[in-house]
Amino acid sequence: MDLLHNIHEPRDLRKLSPQELDALAEEIRRFLITTVSKVGGHLGPNLGVVELTLAIHRIFDSPKDTIVFDTGHQSYVHKLVTGRQNFDTLRQQGGLSGYPDRGESVHDVVESSHASSSLSWAEGISRARQLNGENDRWTVVVIGDGALTGGMAWEAINNIAADRNRKVVIIVNDNGRSYAPTIGGLADHLASLRQTIDKVRTHRAYEGTLDWWKGRLQNGGVPGQMVYKGLHAAKKGIKDWWAPQGLFEDLGMKYIGPLDGHLMQHLEEGLLQAKNFEGPVIVHAMTEKGRGYAPARAHEEDQFHAVGVINPETGLPRDEPGAQSWTSVFGEEIAKIADERPDIVGITGAMLIPVGLKEMATRHPDRVIDVGIAEQHALTSAAGLAFGGLHPVVALYATFLNRAFDQLLMDVALHKAGVTIVLDRAGVTGPDGASHHGMWDMALVQSIPGVHVAAPRDADRLREELREAVNVNDAPTVVRYSKGSVGKEIEAIRRLHDGVDVLSETNLDGADAKDTPFTEEADKNGQNPSHERDVLLVAVGSFAELALDVAERLRAQGITSTVVDPRWVLPVPRSIIALAARHRIVVVLEDGVRAGGVGSRIRQEMRSAGVDTALNEVGLPTEFLAHGTRSQVLEKAGLTPQKIAQDTLAQVLGTKVPFARPLPGHGIPTGQIPQL
Repeated sequence: MDLLHNIHEPRDLRKLSPQELDALAEEIRRFLITTVSKVGGHLGPNLGVVELTLAIHRIFDSPKDTIVFDTGHQSYVHKLVTGRQNFDTLRQQGGLSGYPDRGESVHDVVESSHASSSLSWAEGISRARQLNGENDRWTVVVIGDGALTGGMAWEAINNIAADRNRKVVIIVNDNGRSYAPTIGGLADHLASLRQTIDKVRTHRAYEGTLDWWKGRLQNGGVPGQMVYKGLHAAKKGIKDWWAPQGLFEDLGMKYIGPLDGHLMQHLEEGLLQAKNFEGPVIVHAMTEKGRGYAPARAHEEDQFHAVGVINPETGLPRDEPGAQSWTSVFGEEIAKIADERPDIVGITGAMLIPVGLKEMATRHPDRVIDVGIAEQHALTSAAGLAFGGLHPVVALYATFLNRAFDQLLMDVALHKAGVTIVLDRAGVTGPDGASHHGMWDMALVQSIPGVHVAAPRDADRLREELREAVNVNDAPTVVRYSKGSVGKEIEAIRRLHDGVDVLSETNLDGADAKDTPFTEEADKNGQNPSHERDVLLVAVGSFAELALDVAERLRAQGITSTVVDPRWVLPVPRSIIALAARHRIVVVLEDGVRAGGVGSRIRQEMRSAGVDTALNEVGLPTEFLAHGTRSQVLEKAGLTPQKIAQDTLAQVLGTKVPFARPLPGHGIPTGQIPQL
C-alpha cells in the first residue's frame, strides 16, 4: 500500500482505519530508513515517534492547536504528515531543515533546537490563548525524558500547573533504556485497568465531586478535617501503588500513563482523555528509540540518534573513515591528562560521547559527571569543584555555552575559578542550521574579565593548548575548535616570546623573510628591519589555512604579508599589537560573528596602545545562517580566500575602506583592482 503519498495534511489521517494506520506507520519507517540513510540525519529518535506523531495529529487539530517539539530532532514524521515528503535534500542547502522551520510550514512553531525550552514556550502560548479568549485551542508539547533533566523545563511546569484551566498537554516521550516497560499477562491486565482509572480521574465530574467533598469535610470542623486527611492519604497511597504519579501530581497536574507509545489505540485514548480534561495534563508514553530498525536497536551508544550516510541494510557508514576528528583528538588527550592528574574532573551535559569524554569516563568513571541537559548547573558546579581543589573540564557544544553565560561570568570568572571549558562544534557547523552554529562564543566571552580563550589551528596545537588551559588555576579558560576532521598540521616559522606563532612572512621582493625575522624585543630596541609589510593576517583557529591561502594570493599581486596564529586570542598577545604597528593594515580572520569578536577586541587593544593601523574584521555576519555544508555556509558569508584577498587588495590600493596606511611619501592611491 502507498498510503503516505495520499497524506497531504493532518486531517487526512482521520480517514484511515486502524489497519491502515498500522500500515502507514510501517511505511513511514521504511521511508525514513531509506531517505535518511542517503543524506544523514536524526534517524533513531524519529523511528521511535511514528505512532505517537500520528496519534497527536489525529486527536489534535494543527495548526489551530499548537504542537511544540522539544529540541525538534524528532519532527521528521510531523513533516511528512504536514505535506513535506521531499527528503532528498534534507539538511542540505535549500532543502528541508532537520528541525521545525516556520518558513516551511504553518504547522511548525519553535525553530530553536536547544533542549528543555518547549514547556516555557507552551506556558507562554497557552497563556496568550487564555488572554485572547481562544478557549478552543490546545497547546501540545512533545518532550523527551532526557530534556526533563533541564531545569528550565521544571520552572515552566511550576507555572503551568498553577492554572488548572490551562489547556496544555505535555507528552513525555520516554525512550530511556533504563525505563523498560514491564511485560507479561499481569502487566497487560493492570495496564487495561489503568486506562479505565485514567478515564475516571480525568473526567471533570470526578474533579468536581472531589472538590465538593473536600470542601464539605474541611469545613466540618476537626472531625471532618481528620476524615479528609485520612481519606486523602489512603487515596494517594493506593493511586501511587497502582500507577506511580511521581512529582507531577504533587505539582497539581493530572498524569496519564504510562502508555505503550507504539500502540495507536492506547495512545489515542490517552490523548483524548487528556484533551477532554481541559486542563494541564502529563501523558507518559513509553517508546523505543530506533523502533523497527535492527541496526539502530543494536547500536549501544545512542541507537542511531544521528547518522551520516549509511547502508540502509546494515546501518554501516558508506564513507571510509576519514581524518581524525577534533573531538577524538580532545578525547584522547583529556584521558591522558586525567591519567597524569587526579585533580582533573570531566563534566558533560548529557553528551558524553559527542563531546569526547567517553574514554576518560571508561578509565576514570568516578571523575566524569553527566549533569543532564543543565549547562547552567554544569558551570556553577564546576566553580564549586574548583573551590574544592579540583580542576573541572566542562565539555559542551559551543552553541550551548549561550545558556550558561551568567554562570560563567558570575560564578566562575568573578570567583577566579580554575575551570576549563572545551567548546566542540565552534564556528559554522553546517547541516543542523542556525541554532547549532557555534558562532557566538568568542563574542560572548569577550566581556568576561580575566578569561583566557584558545583557538587551536590543528591537532598538535589542540593537545598543547588543552594542557596549557588546565594549568591555569586562577581564571576560566576556554578551548574552542571546529566540527569534523582536523586539517593538516601547520608548522610555524617560529614562536614569539608570548606564544604567538608566525606562520609565514614575505618581504617586498616576495621572498620569505627568514633572514630578517620580526621580534617584539628587537622592535622595542629599534633593531627590527626598517621597512613595513603591507598586511598582517591574524588567523583564529582553523582559519589558519585560509589565511595562508590569502597570503599566497596577495603575494602573486606583489603585496607583502605576515600570517600569525595568536593561539590564545584572549588576552590579546602584546606581540600582535607590536606587529600591527609595523603593517599598513591588519586583517583578522575568525569563524565567529564579527560584532564584538576577536577582531574588534584587537582593534580596541591597538587603540589603547596608540597604534592607528587600519583593521578589518573578517568573520561571520550577525545573522542566523541557514543550513548547508560548512563550505557552502562560509562561501555564502563571503569567507573564501578569493573574496578575502580581493577585498584586502582593494584596501591596500586605497579603493575600499578601511584604507591601508599609505606608503611613505604617498597619498591614498586609487586605481583599477585586478581580478584574483
